[in-house]
Amino acid sequence: MTERTLLTIRNIGIAAHIDAGKTTTTERILYYSGRLRRMGEVDDGTAAMDWMIQEQERGITITSAATYCQWKNHSINIIDTPGHVDFTVEVERSLRVLDGMIALFDAVAGVQPQSETVWRQADKYRVPRLAFVNKMDRTGASFFNVLRSIRERLGANPVPVQIPIGAEESFRGCIDLVEMKAVAYKDDLGLVETRTGIPLDLLDSAMKYRNLLEEKLADLDDELAEKFLSEEEIPPDMIRRALRDGTVSNGIVPVLCGSALRNRCIQPLLDAVVDFLPSPLDVPPVSGADLRSGEHVTRHTAADEPLAALAFKVTNDPYMGHLLYVRVYSGKLKKGAYVYNANKRARERVQRILRMHANHREDLDELAAGDLGALLGLKVTSTGDTLCAEHKPLLLENIVFPQPVISAAIEPKSQAEQQKLIESLRKIADEDPTFKTSHNEETGQTIISGMGELHLEIIADRLKREFGVPANMGSPQVAYRETITRPVRSEGKYIRQTGGRGQYGHVILIIEPATPGGGFAFANKTHGDVIPRDYLPAVQSGVREALEAGALAGYPVIDVKVTLADGSFHEVDSSDIAFKIAASQAVRDGILRGAPILKEPVMKVEVITPEINLGDVLSDLNARRGRILSMEPALGNTSCVRAAVPLAELFGYATDLRSRTQGRATYSMEFTSYEEVPVSISSAILGKST
Repeated sequence: MTERTLLTIRNIGIAAHIDAGKTTTTERILYYSGRLRRMGEVDDGTAAMDWMIQEQERGITITSAATYCQWKNHSINIIDTPGHVDFTVEVERSLRVLDGMIALFDAVAGVQPQSETVWRQADKYRVPRLAFVNKMDRTGASFFNVLRSIRERLGANPVPVQIPIGAEESFRGCIDLVEMKAVAYKDDLGLVETRTGIPLDLLDSAMKYRNLLEEKLADLDDELAEKFLSEEEIPPDMIRRALRDGTVSNGIVPVLCGSALRNRCIQPLLDAVVDFLPSPLDVPPVSGADLRSGEHVTRHTAADEPLAALAFKVTNDPYMGHLLYVRVYSGKLKKGAYVYNANKRARERVQRILRMHANHREDLDELAAGDLGALLGLKVTSTGDTLCAEHKPLLLENIVFPQPVISAAIEPKSQAEQQKLIESLRKIADEDPTFKTSHNEETGQTIISGMGELHLEIIADRLKREFGVPANMGSPQVAYRETITRPVRSEGKYIRQTGGRGQYGHVILIIEPATPGGGFAFANKTHGDVIPRDYLPAVQSGVREALEAGALAGYPVIDVKVTLADGSFHEVDSSDIAFKIAASQAVRDGILRGAPILKEPVMKVEVITPEINLGDVLSDLNARRGRILSMEPALGNTSCVRAAVPLAELFGYATDLRSRTQGRATYSMEFTSYEEVPVSISSAILGKST
């Protein structure tokens, strides 16, 4: 692929809070670019990107869907992501491989909880982004309020490149501040676009924001700054160039506006994607660890470089089997060729290469650097694995996913389908890294774990419809965690003598509390050859294994630091298994003596409620052990309440909230942290688990 071709590729995602209009915007993009012949609607289940039956019934996006289109001689790969917090994994893995993002905001609600989440995810991967203020036709819409909330709540540097013409029912288009033209539409489908002079009643506002645009860009571009200070006219091409440079460097966020549902201002949004968001050549080259030397190496975005690609999503297609979505960073992937899986140390053959359009596909002969696509025929590759050239093996940074916070027991309606249930759950777990399944040895139950009630509900529905395994699911259970509150020194010895070669492993560990949210850390502070380095991986493995089940109720142990301080070995009898067992024993003993406590997942809850119901909402949150974080006026006669509430107290909250407010209040929640369970409640939980 030539450099010229790479410059015309855009790999973008569309992300936002639930119901901000992501899928509707994607449908319009595909329609105006000629990819679709008719526009689908989310509400009536005809949106091309919401292809799962569960999405069509609920009117929400559950799984990210990939598609592509052409616009002004540019190829745009698009991933439409879910907005519900239970499916945030789809945003995480998409942003890991994308070069740019369109962040959508509801013109009435502005920055919402999941808006903040996806923004943080984009910050994590340093993804340049545009902001699109959608639903400008809604009652209460305010472009400038959203602009302020982006600045204040997200800490971003938003730069309007458009301002709206009208709002609510009178919204009819936008003013392009780069060209200083009014963009309006003559037909309901938004196909006939007109560009005229700015209406006199909006000229002052347009001049004000054009001046603000130039001022912001003058801080980023010396040539433009010189013209700005000299009060010379700045040509549109110079402004576009400065906007592009500022966006690609994450110095600014261009802000646009429109109404996807009413077919307004989607074409200018596509222009902005082409003009401002980066091509694969504009982002830093990918880097990773050389498998042979361990050294840090870089792969440039070029077809003649050794292959480096990342698998970011797996689906099990009922007709085609194991379908693997990949981003190619360097080199080429060819149909029929062999690739090397650096994570699994395995060689695999690519049978087919596909370009995806939701659940439709077309065959390709190859994928080159900078492109996205899907592969068939790979047997062992899973989400986060690196595919590379076998003669130049490279391991890219993996994708880190959040741990499940809720669990439930599940069983098939017929015992004869037990094995089919287990196999179906395994396939779903392969697709979804935030979904886990396990077997409880004591009760004999199959336990499924996920990110929320809706997540598990969708899993049960898929089992019935997609896999033909109707199942009974128990009440959701909170995924508690354990930790220690004081440091301990613990010794573990494993000595076995059976007449021949024995087993000998001896470790002394310092186990201490870590920073909340810090996870698990392991350090080796031994000196000399107290314990040979060959045994250190076994020690660490034993520690990890022991932390999977705590001393109080068998929940995983989090937020601890384990230091190998001392130990001894035997020239003949020591082995990996002996040191693994010794480390495991030392950890279990240490946790018992480390004053262990129970921790529970706490959710950040945001409730929008009519002021007349505010008292009921607050008292209910307090009764659920909620901690009120803030209260502020919202649109009209409503208030926004933010609180931290234990997940255990939120089961059935949607129904209770509707009942208390006659269905007028709405809420959203996302996981925020693990916190200590109060002693009285902890005792009750531990009593149930014994």
